[in-house]
Amino acid sequence: MILTGSQRGGARQLAAHLLSQENDHVTVHEVSGFATSDLTGAFVEAHAISKATKCRQFLFSLSLSPPPEADVSTSAFEDAVNQIEQKLDLVGQPRAIVFHEKYGRRHAHVVWSRIDAQTLKAKQMSFFKVKLREVSKTLFREHGWTMPKGLADSTKRDPRNFTLHEWLQAKRAEQDPRDIKEALQDAWQISDGREAYEQALSERGFKLARGDRRGFVAVDYEGNIFAVARWTGIKTKEVRARLGPEADLPSIEDQRAEFAEELAPRIEKHRKEARAIRDHELAANEAKRKALVDRQKQERLDQKEQQDKRAQAEQAERQSRYRKGLRGLVDRVTGRHARIKAVNELELFTCLQRDQKERDVLIFKHIEARQTLEVEKADILARYRMVREALATDAAQAPYLEYEAKIQLNKRGRDRSL
Repeated sequence: MILTGSQRGGARQLAAHLLSQENDHVTVHEVSGFATSDLTGAFVEAHAISKATKCRQFLFSLSLSPPPEADVSTSAFEDAVNQIEQKLDLVGQPRAIVFHEKYGRRHAHVVWSRIDAQTLKAKQMSFFKVKLREVSKTLFREHGWTMPKGLADSTKRDPRNFTLHEWLQAKRAEQDPRDIKEALQDAWQISDGREAYEQALSERGFKLARGDRRGFVAVDYEGNIFAVARWTGIKTKEVRARLGPEADLPSIEDQRAEFAEELAPRIEKHRKEARAIRDHELAANEAKRKALVDRQKQERLDQKEQQDKRAQAEQAERQSRYRKGLRGLVDRVTGRHARIKAVNELELFTCLQRDQKERDVLIFKHIEARQTLEVEKADILARYRMVREALATDAAQAPYLEYEAKIQLNKRGRDRSL
């Protein structure tokens, strides 16, 4: 299962999102540990208890998405939830489980209260993304599902947390406008104010900024701009009513510059990681080359030994054709010895040709195996060059995002004046 979790507030908004009738079917499977069995009431209760603490993100929300082709029973979902509870140290915390069915697929949402009722302290969620990935891999293995190349859609995640593989995957991927719209709309649905919306956007790789024309805009790490009202389908007045005035928001240029500053260390880290991967793979390739060469040498020695033994046996057989003593003398006189010698020489020549062909077959086989390693080595170097060039491009572009944005703004100003 793909597991996606986040710490959050916004109790009523989250309940409304989980009960949304946009899904074909919504089933509130479990509400436990709360004083009420009503989903909205339970989340409001968690919010009320959090008032006794300084915790603002008093809920932990998790979605469980099995592979499209898998028929997963409710008990299997429950087992997965219990595993996750153990891993995240949430055992005994109040929780709710909701099933959604849409597009012929079924997935589950689980929401826990982070506040410990005994100590009135929030449960720590350190490294929960790493822990969820471990559980996700375990679930894929337990159910015999094909493990996806990436356990999450990296194009929707915060690029500041990308691994090198995810960074390159995002670079190769052409973002679907529907994915962008879904990300912005989902962030809007689960947010009850500016702070919550900024947090939700940040988790999806966007920053909220003040647009030059459209009020509120979302900026991604590549500097692209998306008008919140347009992409969420919400009227500008409603956006402003929830998020407040946009005048005190950072500008597009400021957010681009902040992205560039945040991503620069990540790019350098990826450079080092790419070099380390290249060196590791080249060392492994060299080790395989040495092992292959040693094995091939031994195979050729074994072949030579076998051919020498066979040649000695064949030579002994040819030599046995010559008679000794008086009979041998008679054979020389009658010409029989010369005829045997001619046959033996022809057979020797044939045997030598046969041995050479056998050696050639083995050599060709060894060359082919060796070429495979050369192709592998060339592929390692080619992939490293691709990574290096991609990272160099990102590193070169990032510092100039703000500068290029100012050029565009100046150009717009000149166009309007004309």
